[in-house]
Amino acid sequence: MQKFVGTGVALVTPFKSDKTVDFEALMKLVEFNIDNGIDYLVINGTTGESATITKEERREIIQVIAKVNNKRVPLVLGIGGNNTASVVHELQTEDLTEIDGILSVAPYYSKPTQEGFYQHFKAISLASPKPIILYNVPGRTAKNMEPATTIRLANDFKNVIAVKEAGNNVQQYLELIKNKPADFLIISGDDDLALTVTLAGASGVISVIGQAFPKEFSSLINLGLQGKATEAYQQHFRLMKVIDLIFAENNPAGIKAVLQQLNITSDEVRLPLVKASDELQKEITNFVYNF
Repeated sequence: MQKFVGTGVALVTPFKSDKTVDFEALMKLVEFNIDNGIDYLVINGTTGESATITKEERREIIQVIAKVNNKRVPLVLGIGGNNTASVVHELQTEDLTEIDGILSVAPYYSKPTQEGFYQHFKAISLASPKPIILYNVPGRTAKNMEPATTIRLANDFKNVIAVKEAGNNVQQYLELIKNKPADFLIISGDDDLALTVTLAGASGVISVIGQAFPKEFSSLINLGLQGKATEAYQQHFRLMKVIDLIFAENNPAGIKAVLQQLNITSDEVRLPLVKASDELQKEITNFVYNF
């Protein structure tokens, strides 16, 4: 589980102007992040536009990332959904040889009860050949998985090793940190709260902004893990503005606009997402230019 302590980044999927996957840019992005100190990579998450990526594209994305990575850092793959049987089937049939862990989002749209969350992840735990990181993001799923449910899963299933908590609720983070089993990881899914909750006892972050500023973001998380709050917040304050900017309209349009300014990827996204507005693009350009 220590391999998931620190800074993970939820990779974007770069696209060319014709909306096909830009594998050259993807390789550049992976190398940039590994070279600059991130601890692990997350593939096929929300930031990777997983909802519009085909299974064939996903397999090729995994292959390309695994080849570039060459086992230097752990790889986490997003496999989740609101059809439990389909998620279980995917876990049982996909080639997960290169994958170190599974990030599985709480069921969206269906709005299950807390018992429904539990039974969903129980089925996934029993099917998964890899460690599982639960993913609670009520702003996208429309239903919060309460801390008691997360802790129940952590206690009942040894391969449920962590939660990526993205409710943007400090009290919920603190409840998880207070009541979790000793070896269970609380991972921030909120870039703006990552340092605060790491200082409180969380194990780091799965970040969006981290892939654009991997050296700086990894540094502040490492300082947070060491309890060096003053030094860590100096780094955090430098990045506060751009964290707000990348989530001002939609994710990943904001982070792709940043990555375009850094000459790593284009800012292309797939519908129903659209590129960042001209006004937001200008603000992002100004931040990157002056950083």
